[in-house]
Amino acid sequence: MLNILLMIILIIIIFIIILLYAGIRIALIYDKKGSKLKGCLKILILKKIKVYSIKFPDEDKEEEEDEEDEEEHEKTDIKKILKLAKPCFGYFKEFLESFVKCIHVTKLENHLIFGMDSYADTAKYIGYIWSLLIIVNNAHKNARLTAEPSFNGSILDANGNNQLDINLLMLIPPTIKLISKKEVRTLIKGVIDERRNKKDDV
Repeated sequence: MLNILLMIILIIIIFIIILLYAGIRIALIYDKKGSKLKGCLKILILKKIKVYSIKFPDEDKEEEEDEEDEEEHEKTDIKKILKLAKPCFGYFKEFLESFVKCIHVTKLENHLIFGMDSYADTAKYIGYIWSLLIIVNNAHKNARLTAEPSFNGSILDANGNNQLDINLLMLIPPTIKLISKKEVRTLIKGVIDERRNKKDDV
C-alpha cells in the first residue's frame, strides 16, 4: 500500500515538473484608454489545453463611474506608484534579463502612451521605460515594444496583441530573487493599498 502511495506521489511530482518545464501559453489582446479597458486573456497548458479564458470588461456588468474622480485617482496613483517603483528599476531590469530567457515569443506587440503633469518627470521616466523595452526588443525578434511620451497631463494608456510561452521551471529562481528585495515588496504593497483605497472610495 505504501509503495503504491509513493508511486502515485512520484507520478504527480513528475507530472508537475513536466508541466512546469512545458510551461504555459498566454494569449492577450487589450486596449486601454483612460479608465476603459477592453480585451481578452487566454491561458493554455501544453500549448493546446485551455485552462482559463476571460473577456473584459464583463459584458454582464455595467459600472457607472464619475470620470473626473477617476482621472484624479489615476493622477495620484501614477505619482505614488512611480515613486515606489523608482528604487526597483534596477531589480526589474535584472529580472527582465532573466525573464526573456524563459519565454518563447510568438507575438509581442505593445504600445504605451505615458505622461505626467511635469514635462521633466515625463522625460525622465520615459527614459527608464525605453531602457527596459530595449532589453526585451533586442532579446526577441518577434517583440515590438514601443512607448511614446505625452505632454498633455497625466496619462497611462496602452494597447497590445501578445502570445508567448513561458517556461515556469526556469522562471522560479529569478522570481524568488525579485520578490526577496525589500523595495519590490514595498511597491507591491503600495499597489495593493492603492487598489483597496480606490474600492473604498467608490
